[in-house]
Amino acid sequence: MNFDEKQHDVVVVGGGNAALCAAISAREQGASVLLLERAPFAERGGNTAYTDGKMRFAYDGVDDIIALSGDLTEDEIANTDFGAYPESDFFDDMARVTMHRTDPDLCEILVRNSNAVMRWMNANGVKFQPNYGRQAYKTNGRFKFWGGAPLATYGGGPGLVEALYKQAEKVGVQICYDAWVKELIHDVDGVHGVVARIDGRMQRIAASAVVLACGGFEANSEWRTRYLGKGWDLAKVRGTRFNTGDGLAMALNIGAQPYGHWSGCHAVGWERYATDFGDLDVTPHFQRHSYTFSIMVNGEGRRFLDEGADIRNFTYAKYGHLILEQPGQFAWQIYDDKVAHLLLDEYRTKSVTKVKADTLEELVQKLDDVDPEQCLKTIHAFNAAVDEGVAFDPNIKDGKGTRGLPVPKSNWALKIDKPPYQAFAITCGVTFTFGGLKITREAQVVNTNHEPIAGLYAAGEMVGGIFYFNYPGASGLTSGAVFGRLAGASAGAHARSHASAPGSAAASPTTAPQALS
Repeated sequence: MNFDEKQHDVVVVGGGNAALCAAISAREQGASVLLLERAPFAERGGNTAYTDGKMRFAYDGVDDIIALSGDLTEDEIANTDFGAYPESDFFDDMARVTMHRTDPDLCEILVRNSNAVMRWMNANGVKFQPNYGRQAYKTNGRFKFWGGAPLATYGGGPGLVEALYKQAEKVGVQICYDAWVKELIHDVDGVHGVVARIDGRMQRIAASAVVLACGGFEANSEWRTRYLGKGWDLAKVRGTRFNTGDGLAMALNIGAQPYGHWSGCHAVGWERYATDFGDLDVTPHFQRHSYTFSIMVNGEGRRFLDEGADIRNFTYAKYGHLILEQPGQFAWQIYDDKVAHLLLDEYRTKSVTKVKADTLEELVQKLDDVDPEQCLKTIHAFNAAVDEGVAFDPNIKDGKGTRGLPVPKSNWALKIDKPPYQAFAITCGVTFTFGGLKITREAQVVNTNHEPIAGLYAAGEMVGGIFYFNYPGASGLTSGAVFGRLAGASAGAHARSHASAPGSAAASPTTAPQALS
């Protein structure tokens, strides 16, 4: 493809959820849109393709769920407690898990537009369904949802990618794969396009506005070590191999302001011998997110974190850090048969490093690289400390904890005393980085002189200031969609206001601009 000398209203850099939402939103403003995806067609979708499609959003109750899930049966509705997740709870969770560092303006945009963006995505062909398999347990014959993320997209991340690409093509977004954007075309008046390697040659692509939505730097081992710290070059990468920080680099090179938690990232417990980068065929099998019902031990045979500190949605994204800090950068999750039925499906695939035994003495001998004597002492000490006076309930923080241990387990503490016993080896898997660019409330990138850069917008993982230390599970896709939609709308409006000639695509919006709070 030859894009030299061609003028586009909006160029979107990236190919995942945030980029696609930006492209579709810009088309709603009447802009001609070119989306440049660095990956080949088979690997399109960025990190979105590697997710399970969960999305956190504020909702008032079952009516919101029904409106977004058209296939719910009457029996499913009657036998399910979907609860509610008001905006106030979303705000509280964002503040709590980020230690009150989340940018107030960006957090407000995220939370207040979370429900609306779900409905907008649904109107644009994205289908949702209740996430029974991962966000609800059945108790007394009835499912109860927990954690503020009751819905996931049909087909998970790959299904979301497919739906958004289909809609982007339907509304006329031009898409180019294997398009590696290297530079921003800019001058004192702002950004006017990009330079990209396409079909083996460098091409200058002119545009009235550019939206950067091409991810963080989690797939760049040198940058991980530079910004996250010692040992992070050894972490596995859960998602795409193409998120190497190129978009951040090109923006910083023209004076964009870095913002947010550049030494922080989303990192989880992950299959110890997983592939170095995401592999769409097996990556979903590498998750190990049932740890709340386990105890975790390191190579010394000791527990090192509170497995039951909070529900999984509020701890899994930070526990990868603690695993990476352990000797050898690994740990083992240990379960007994009482909780075997609660383990998620990925524990039952071939892509696991697993041992099984009928006695604890036999089990600890099978844990590779673990001190068996100390591990057995750890298990016995844990069992002796479990509070037997509190009932176990997997749907809530049940307060069933331990007493007197140096590292407590605050909830879901059950003795490990019913064979057969199972253990799973894990390491750290990094999902995405938190550091990014500073943007305005219109998603326009700000420079180090605290001025908006004309014609440049950002969305998705490239936005800094939203997540610090941790994040509420399933809020990444929501953030990408909210800020992608906002960036696209702003870029489209900018292009329309700078239309070079009467009759250009940007001069005739197909729908009115959508105001975002």
